[in-house]
Amino acid sequence: MVGDQHGPGGHFATNSVKGDVSGPVLQAGAVNEVHFHAPSEWKVTPAQLMRSPTAFVGRERELAELSASVPGGGLVVLTGIGGVGKTTLAVHWLRGLDEAGFDGSLVADLRGPASAAEVTEWFLLSLGVPAERIPLSAERRAALYRSMTAGRRLRVMLDDAVSAAQVRPLIPAGPGSVVVVTSRSWLSGLALDGARWLRVEPMDDADAVRLLEVVAGPSRVGADTGAAARLARLCGGLPLALSVVGARLLIRGRRPLSSEVRALTAEHERLARLTLEGDVSVSAALDVSYLDLDDRARAAYRACAWHPGREFGSAVLAAALGWPAPETEDAVATLFESGLVDEVADGRYALHDLVRLHGRAMGGEEVVRSMVEWYLDRTVAADLAVHPLRPRIGPAFAAPAAVFAGPEAGLAWAAVERANVRAAVEVAAERGWDELVWQFCEALWGQFLHTRRYGEWIELQRMGIGSARRCGNMRAEGRLRAQLGYAYAQLGQADDAAAQSRRALELARRGEDVPGEATAWEQLALALRRTDPEQALECLARSRELNERLGRDRGVALCRRRSGEVLADLGRFDEAADHLLAAAATMAELADPTQHARAIALVAEVRSRQGRADQARSVLVDALARMRAFGSPYYQAEILAMLGGVAERTGDATAAREAWSQAAALYEGVDDDKAGLMRSRLARDTGEDAPHRT
Repeated sequence: MVGDQHGPGGHFATNSVKGDVSGPVLQAGAVNEVHFHAPSEWKVTPAQLMRSPTAFVGRERELAELSASVPGGGLVVLTGIGGVGKTTLAVHWLRGLDEAGFDGSLVADLRGPASAAEVTEWFLLSLGVPAERIPLSAERRAALYRSMTAGRRLRVMLDDAVSAAQVRPLIPAGPGSVVVVTSRSWLSGLALDGARWLRVEPMDDADAVRLLEVVAGPSRVGADTGAAARLARLCGGLPLALSVVGARLLIRGRRPLSSEVRALTAEHERLARLTLEGDVSVSAALDVSYLDLDDRARAAYRACAWHPGREFGSAVLAAALGWPAPETEDAVATLFESGLVDEVADGRYALHDLVRLHGRAMGGEEVVRSMVEWYLDRTVAADLAVHPLRPRIGPAFAAPAAVFAGPEAGLAWAAVERANVRAAVEVAAERGWDELVWQFCEALWGQFLHTRRYGEWIELQRMGIGSARRCGNMRAEGRLRAQLGYAYAQLGQADDAAAQSRRALELARRGEDVPGEATAWEQLALALRRTDPEQALECLARSRELNERLGRDRGVALCRRRSGEVLADLGRFDEAADHLLAAAATMAELADPTQHARAIALVAEVRSRQGRADQARSVLVDALARMRAFGSPYYQAEILAMLGGVAERTGDATAAREAWSQAAALYEGVDDDKAGLMRSRLARDTGEDAPHRT
């Protein structure tokens, strides 16, 4: 059968059909659209959804969010690290939907990665299309799939998807269908298809223990609930890991949970033990994600795993890897998209504990030193920003790479990175990098002055003293012992404070370290202030003399300020005021806003004790404003406590309570003893002087 005619534009067109034909044949010079209508005999109801998982607990929040995200049908992506339970959650939720409202269920495992054309062929076969009627091209298969699903309401599960391109052709055409995609990656391209996302997180401790009960049996877990809770934490709430442990406990019925805890406690062995017969493995689940990465993303992943603390920014990774910031940020973005890192805040990332162990198993340990040195450099820079005039001895202070705009920026960075800096010090100590450890401890002085975390302060100073001794650095040891003595003095542990200060003095004299000797005399005075104030004044006079000889104006001013405080304790107010005013003048000349504000505040308190409360109040209000601009909660609380005392002396109980209430809130978590003192003042009506400061 042949037909000839002139086609569009006057071109001659020929079409022909040869061979046997059954059914009508369309002959046309031009065909704009072809609509395929599936024969009714192809209608088949697929039922491919797996049975409901037997070991399913919790996930109430996720189930509620799933139901809310696609109430009348739609596309939802479950994302999360391997082994977190995405597939189990998807099956459980899909099974919970009313089957009567759907025309079947389709399931495909897209890992491989399987091509969309292959999966479309499988779905068409499942919908009843004979194999010989399935088109060869991907485009025609997709068109036929849309035709086959146009009038159906289906439940579709696409498990372990790798890309949005895999998923898109498999979305049914008919309204009301529900498509659940699970993926380690975010598949952000599916936003164009109206997708909704649900991040599947590890289980909390309670649900993790419940899962152990379901797998291992309630009696096994109930026999040692403490060990069960420890196992839940060692598994990081990861359902795959919990299931492996539970199965092992079920099989080995006589093995106590405490033995399993001991087996998993060693970090370097934990992943190897979270395996059953080689085919169920946490490592294998994470290997899949790692192997999908390009070389740069793999390097970034390994570096993330070796980061000293839990959360981090991209800047420390860039320094460790020697990459420009944009390239590092791109690599971290890839890791986030792949589900291997979580974004815990804007620009801040973290790894699950088991992911961290997996990353370390891949290598990359050589970056650790660079990371620790990066944190030391920033800690030094922050300390210089907070106290630019204080003399230092650490080599890291010579030329730090980082510079902060001012004290507020330095303190803000320190607050964000506190845990990471602490972790960096501990890593340096574990690896024997003593030169770095003691420099960290010197550089943390300014932060500790403003935060007053005495327990951490004492612990780290002791660590630094040990490192300085191993380095044979008497000057560094003396500096850190003086700093340790200061902390003891603040806690009222006068004997310990005096012992450390005297040891610092001995080291300074032996090493002919005159600046160190001046500091040691000053710290010894703090230790003796309560028990022997006259001796404290003598120590301060010696320190002041040495500072004058060295030309250290700031050191002289600090000695004057401390002398003023001791004299005020003794009731020698005029002498105290003279010393404090001289200290304030010097600090103003040196442009040291913190110490200037502290000195004028102390002058105001002395004037208040002399009966000049009105003048004192205005000076304290000004000092408080300066401290607020600086951003130091502790020193703000100190001045508020003084304001409360001034208000009480003038009979203004309301103002006193307001000031003490604010002081208590600022002291809370910084200096609990002083917070308690403020609360006790609030609880009674009788007057009492503001707390002493050192």
